[in-house]
Amino acid sequence: MHTQKNKIAVFDIDGTIFRKNLHFELINELAWMKIFPTEVRNTLTEIYTNWLEHEGTYEDYRKALVELYAKHIKGCTQADVLEASRIVVPFHAKRTYIFAEKLIKKFRAEGYHLIAVSGSPMEVVEEYNSRYLNFDYVCGSVYALDGENRYTGIAQFEPSRNKGSVVEKYMREHQLTFTDSYGVGDTESDISFLKLVEHPIAFNPNQNLKSVAQKEKWMVVVEKKDVIYEIAENCFREPQI
Repeated sequence: MHTQKNKIAVFDIDGTIFRKNLHFELINELAWMKIFPTEVRNTLTEIYTNWLEHEGTYEDYRKALVELYAKHIKGCTQADVLEASRIVVPFHAKRTYIFAEKLIKKFRAEGYHLIAVSGSPMEVVEEYNSRYLNFDYVCGSVYALDGENRYTGIAQFEPSRNKGSVVEKYMREHQLTFTDSYGVGDTESDISFLKLVEHPIAFNPNQNLKSVAQKEKWMVVVEKKDVIYEIAENCFREPQI
């Protein structure tokens, strides 16, 4: 059995490992704690409903969460966000996809170096990792702090803008190899790292990722309820009803 961690498996978190969205849950908890205004929960519901009712794409939904968080995080303390993260993660930790669970177990047994790159804030991503994932490395969005550890509302670093560059940098620094590497993601923000690995997997992909996966002949996997399907290349067609 391979035991040296020089091979890698790269995961997105929201919608790939975690069935929901850490960013959403963090915002919701901050509103419950009254760190964010109570009406933020109404905005969250509106954003989520728009996506459910096809009045925007998943990427629109994700960007709306980022804008909402950036607007209201200004002036909040890092201690508040860390506390909210400690509340959110244990409550939601087991809401994961079966496919991701199986892959993580397989890769860990084979000695893979496991990393996750997420657009959610680093505080909740690190909490999720320390309590649940136990990956070798995780990366999330970083928001600037002032001298009193209060957020300025400015994002210093957003890995979702180019997850591939995050992975490449980490690979160089740790002298890892892309040989027999895997990547798993669900939206177009994951394409940049999926293009780097030998075995890219589009998992429950949105339309933009599905189109790229189809063109590049990547594996496409769908999980519904407790059933996992691999979509064969010749099955990409609209159903004739």
